Amino acid sequence: MSQQNTVSVLGYSVYAGSRDYLADGVTGVVATLNPHSYVIARRDRQFREALMAADLLIPDGTGIQLAAKVLQGRKIEKTAGSDLHEVIITALGGRGGSCFYLGSSDATLHQIRERLVREHPGVRVGSFSPPYSEKFTDDENEEMIRAINEFSPDVLFVGMTAPKQEKWVHENRAALNVPLVCPVGAVFDFYAGTVRRSGEFWIKMGLEWLPRLLREPKRLWKRNFISTPLFLVYIVREKIRMTARLNKSGKKIVNN
Repeated sequence: MSQQNTVSVLGYSVYAGSRDYLADGVTGVVATLNPHSYVIARRDRQFREALMAADLLIPDGTGIQLAAKVLQGRKIEKTAGSDLHEVIITALGGRGGSCFYLGSSDATLHQIRERLVREHPGVRVGSFSPPYSEKFTDDENEEMIRAINEFSPDVLFVGMTAPKQEKWVHENRAALNVPLVCPVGAVFDFYAGTVRRSGEFWIKMGLEWLPRLLREPKRLWKRNFISTPLFLVYIVREKIRMTARLNKSGKKIVNN
């Protein structure tokens, strides 16, 4: 991918192009980066390695947009996991492609399949609900990988919540015979309708997080009241460093 289509955000190369590119032709691992995942990855080496290894990191959050603007002077489009999912599903429906959902409960996966039949009948869909455990056994991993490879989808969506899903993809990518893998977390619940995504008004205002926080304060308070402020601190600190380096470089040029 051209460097013009990426922007450096606090050490990560983030996609800065159009969503059209994501609709068709992209392969590898497409993951999301948001302020919360950035903060977690600072203290979780495996998670950071998984994010860095992704073939494409999309800017999932206004915080990433802000960082790109403040640090690099680049205006980029926010692309949430739900946006990525919708773009890919629509493209698959247009060409009669296939996808596989790994994660969540059987009930949620059933609702996803029912909605796909209604809205994108041309998409062939498979799914697998893994055990709810912090770490999978070798046998469980083999069963999941076998189910995916036997179905042979064009796209694999993984919904185990971050950072578990990104780590799983990173550890097992070589064994997956799938052109495109997308760890997308809460998208499973959004698409199934078991959890409501914030409305278009909140999304356009850059406040998609607010209705979700009000609905699920116990689960999301750390994300919004700890990770987000920390992320803003990291942006300011990096901006100060960049300015200092620029001033130092400028002084050297004058002295010469």
